[in-house]
Parts: sequence; structure tokens; C-alpha cells
Amino acid sequence: MTVEEALARLLAGSGYRARQVGQTAWRIELVPRPNPSSRKASSPSKSVTAPAPARQNSESQSVIIVTGTKRNSSLGGLPVAAAVVSFPEDKRVTVGDDTSTVAARIEGLASTGLGPGRNRMAIRGVADSSFNGESQTTVAVLFDDARLTYSAPDPNIRLVDVDRVEVIKGPQGSLFGSGTLGGIYHIVSRRADLDAVHAEVSSGAENVGHGGTGYSGSAIVNIPIVSERAALRLVGYSATEPGWVDTGNRKNNNRTQVTGLRAGVGVDAGASWRLDLTGFAQWQNSRDSQYVYASRARERPAQNAEPHDNDLRHAAIRISRPASGNVDILLSSGMTWHEVGDTFDASLGAESFGLANVKLLTDQREYRLWDNELRLNGDLGRIDWLLGLSYVRSSQFIWGQLRASDGATLTIDDDRRVTHDIALFSDVILPIGDQFKLEAGTRFFRNSIKETRVFPGTDVTRRRHHTGITPSLALSWQPRDGQLAFVRYGSANRQGGSDINAAGQLETLKSDELATLEAGWRQEFSDGAQIDVGIHHSWWENLQSDLLQPDGLIETGTAGNARIFGGELSFAKPFGNRWKIEGGASFTMAKLVKNALGSELVDRHLPIVPEYTVRGSLAHDLDVGGADARLRFYINYLGPSRLSFDPLLDRPMGNLVDTGMEGRVRLHNFTLSVAATNLLGRRGDSFAFGNALRFSTTRQYTPQQPPTLSISLHAQLR
Repeated sequence: MTVEEALARLLAGSGYRARQVGQTAWRIELVPRPNPSSRKASSPSKSVTAPAPARQNSESQSVIIVTGTKRNSSLGGLPVAAAVVSFPEDKRVTVGDDTSTVAARIEGLASTGLGPGRNRMAIRGVADSSFNGESQTTVAVLFDDARLTYSAPDPNIRLVDVDRVEVIKGPQGSLFGSGTLGGIYHIVSRRADLDAVHAEVSSGAENVGHGGTGYSGSAIVNIPIVSERAALRLVGYSATEPGWVDTGNRKNNNRTQVTGLRAGVGVDAGASWRLDLTGFAQWQNSRDSQYVYASRARERPAQNAEPHDNDLRHAAIRISRPASGNVDILLSSGMTWHEVGDTFDASLGAESFGLANVKLLTDQREYRLWDNELRLNGDLGRIDWLLGLSYVRSSQFIWGQLRASDGATLTIDDDRRVTHDIALFSDVILPIGDQFKLEAGTRFFRNSIKETRVFPGTDVTRRRHHTGITPSLALSWQPRDGQLAFVRYGSANRQGGSDINAAGQLETLKSDELATLEAGWRQEFSDGAQIDVGIHHSWWENLQSDLLQPDGLIETGTAGNARIFGGELSFAKPFGNRWKIEGGASFTMAKLVKNALGSELVDRHLPIVPEYTVRGSLAHDLDVGGADARLRFYINYLGPSRLSFDPLLDRPMGNLVDTGMEGRVRLHNFTLSVAATNLLGRRGDSFAFGNALRFSTTRQYTPQQPPTLSISLHAQLR
């Protein structure tokens, strides 16, 4: 094992930790006792160069720190449903780890199955549609302290050189504002280390049964520019991921190419101030879609290729002064440029638009997001307080065009939307005695939307403003360390979009409003076992949904009001020093209780929400010729779900079983990893939609990826 891992294991449970202070020097220091809010999770020393780490590996029993609540808080004392997926050192260079990796390890996170870069996420059943329309998302994707998405689909950021992913479940409007009805998906990267020269490289290959072969590689370099004052961290990765769907004589045509670059500069500016500059880009391209026309098939008749392109660039600046004078200060600003492009075969289904010999439909989307925040966090006696000011500017441009075989074109969708959101938010934690805490949060916001829809011969513009409050309230009981029970009320809203009514006129929609009441119990036992149980009930008013129209276009409409009830269970149990079992299950009942769609519904379940899920894994550590080795087997079951409210378009999905094995052998600074997925060769339908123009007349299926074997070699250079 590495020096870091060995020291973490030796010091587990002692109240001390090891911190690297030089290339070959480590300091053993006392872990500061948290204040009543568990806010000060890291030392105020100027040599602290990164956020407090989460659990480094499954063996370590160090405290898991969560920063997605805008404080450094211990997960064990957090009065909200949350889950953390952390990455040991040899996994931080794996290009294949993405949103699906996280979803397979926790309860409550689901997504559609259109393909990489096309999916919509949902947390705890807060799902409005299977289709990528114009409505704002229900889950916010954050990278460190900046928001990456507002209305765009999940960019499927590859988790290379990422310390952990935090999923905060339930509405987070009091802290994060609009578009967090379901929660947040927070990626925490590893920032530049001011002290140590460090490099990692990885290369890998994979082969898909009934498919092709892919290759990947990544590199991480950390270079101090001025010792203990400034450092540069560079990350690069690339992967060619094999396809497995044949289209006519084009074999394995749904192949995906992904490339990413990231540069971070960290500067100790003195007087406990830290400056971080981040530049990040990811380019993701799929050669074709991955749906078929027959159940259990992995091939389809010849048709025009349907490539997908998802390109994201992000730049951010972060200035912070932690725990100096009992007040934390953080100022962050992030800008994201995001383009999503899809091409669909339009040779069938586009007849109603009046263009002869239609060949393709192109859908181009441009998203711009500027996210700014200033926040202060401090103590006032026993009261822990947080105060912040936020400004977000979001714009989106959606443009759809039909192309005929002779080169003629017809624009069928032209929508432009600009949103401004300014808010003042606060959160206060008040201890009540020695075991209880009351936490109250409030966000005062005002947002404005300007939307322009271009119709033949005219433009129609609508402007609207919305001022409101989104509160939260939580009561927690912590009778002893490692044990917590809580109840929480949370709320969030989503800005109202627009709809083209039956008369062809543009009309505005009311904003979504969602409130959740939840209760949870979280406990860690002396032998390292853990258990987390939660139940939740949500009220969702004016649910906006992206709906498929008879002409194959997608428009946003009000579906009505919904109620969501569910429960979750997760656990981990070590057996001795070598074995560990983990598992979890969830149940979600999400239904429309007031129908505003104007048609009779046979099934009122919300789309894409699996009714129940079950997962389990067994891991075993062993020695192989003096090398540290680990084997892990897992099985996940995703229960039944559906595609659409419309009974004419609805398709059953889910009932999926996924099995896999992971193995690694580590010797000195080298790690060899092998993984196999879908060991049973299952062919279930993971998503029942691909091409909107063909959808009303042709049944569509998205098969599970066939059995896949991958191998990678990781090297650390210190």
C-alpha cells in the first residue's frame, strides 16, 4: 500500500491523522474537534492545500467529509440524506468511471439511457420526463464550488483525478436555488498540492462481447512552482470506448470517443488566503445512437447514422480564507460553455413538415452558465452561521433543422432563453443541549427570464419575473459519536418555461414547487460496520414535463401535481481484516395525483423512476506473492419503470440485472486492475427511446451493454 494508506490504517480511530508536509515527510497531528456544526474539518495551517479528504479507501475508518452543503461537515453528523462515492488512488485515473459508476454504488440516483452525454438525472423519484426538451433540470451538477449545468443534460464528466462525488438527496433550494428539486451531484476534484512533485499514468484496454475493442490512457502531474507557495496540476485523459450495436453493414457503430484536459493552479497568497484557478474541458463524441427495433437485439436495419456531440469547457476562480478569525470566507466564480449536438434519421416520421425527401434532423444546443458566489461562515457563541450572496446568469439556444437529400433545409425549432437569478441565502445551526441541533436555512431570490421563440415570419418574446423564498428546517439527535437521527423539511423551485398551445401561441407556465419531509438514521459501529436508513415524502406542484408531440417535436407542458413516497437502506459490514460486504435497497412510489395533461391516464407513475432497486457486493483482501490484492463481486437489480405519461407512447423499462467483478494487484507503485461487467450476458431494455420522429410508429429498445472485459495498468511516480 502507499505511505498515505498505511498511515491512515495505523491511525484509524486514534484521533490523529497523517499529513504530508514534504516529498518524503509526514506530520502526525491531532484531528481538531469539530465545533457544534462540524464545520472546521481541516487544520487552518497555511500548508493545507486541498479540501478535507473523504475516506481514502474502503479499509480506512477516517471521517467522511462532505462539502456539498457549503460547509466542511462530517457525513456522520449531517442532518440530510447524502451519499459519498470516494475513489482510491488506483481508481482516480480510470477514464471509464462516470455518472453510471456513482449511480451503481448508491441508492436514489437514476438516469435515462440514451447514451453518454444525452441522459437526464433524477434523484429520489423527482423525474419529469424521459425527453431532453427545454425545461430546467431537476438535479444540479457541480464541479467543486461552481455549477456546470442549469438546463443541459448530464455532461457525463469522467471522474479522473477526482477525490469523491457527493450526492445530496432531496430539494436543496435553500442553499443552491432554482433547479435543485431532486438534489445535487457534486464532483470534488483534487486540487494542486503546493509541496509535492507527483505524477501518475494509466493505460487500459477493453473488449465488448458482440462488439469492438477500446483503449484508454490518462496522466496526472503535480509540480510545485514555488515550494509551499504555488503549484501546477495537470490532468489529461482519452478513451475510445467500443460499440456493440450494428446498423446495417456498419459494425459496432455506437463507438464513443472522449478526451479531457484539466489544469489547476494553487497559490498560497499569505495570511491564510488560498487562490485556485481551474481550466477544464471535455469533448465527447458518439458515432451513432444505441437503440434497436427488436427486444433483446443488438442490431438494426440500415439507416442514416445518428452521431452525438457533447463538448464542455469550464473556467473557475476560487479565493478562500478558511478558519481565520473564526470566519471562513469564500469567493468563487465559474463560467461554463457547453454545446450539445444530435443528428437523427428523418427519412421516416417527418412528413408533416412539408419538406420532400427529408434525410436528417439536426438538433443543436448551446448553453452558457456564469455562476458567482460569496459566502461567509462563522461562529457566534455556540451558534454556527452561514451567509451568502449568489448571482447566476444562464442562457440557452436551441435550434432544430430538417435537411433533405437535395440539400434543402427547413428550420422547425428556434428558441432562445436568458435567465438571471440573484439570491441571498443563510443557514444557522443552533445546539439544543448536548445532543440536539436545530438547523434552519432560507434563500431569498429574484429571477427573470427572457424567452424568444422564432416562428415563420415573426418573433415572439416573453419576459417574466419571480420573487420568492425557499426555506429548510432540520432537527437532529446525536446521542453519541457515530450515531445520528434526524427529521428535515426542504423545498426548492424551478423556473417556469413556455409552451406552444393548440392555437400555435406561446404561453408561459407556472414555476414548479417541491417540498419534502424526510427522516433518517445513520450509525457507525465499533467494528467498522455502517448503516443508513431514510424515508421521504414529497409534494410536487405544477410539475413541468417535456412532452413528445405528434409531429415528433418536444414541447414543455404542465403535467399536474405529484406525490412521491419512498425509503432507502444502505449498509457496510467488515468481517475480520479481509472481508467486507456492502449493500442497499430503495423503494419509490412516484405518482401524478392531479392530471393537467388534458387526456385520460392509464398509469400515473412518473417516468424513468424505478419502483425499487437492490444492490450488493462482497470484497476480499488478500496477499499475492507479497503484493496487496483485492477482489470484489457485485450484483445490482433495477426494478420496473416507464417511459412516458402518454399511454400511446408509454413503454415499460427496467427489470435489469447487472453483475460484475473487479480485481486489482498492487506491488510498490504499480497496480494492475481487471474488471468484467454483465457476467450473465443479460439483454434487458435499459431505455425505451431513441429517435423521436420514429417513436410513435416504431417500437424502440436500448439493450444492456454485452459482457465486457477490461484491463488497466496504473503507475505512481513520486
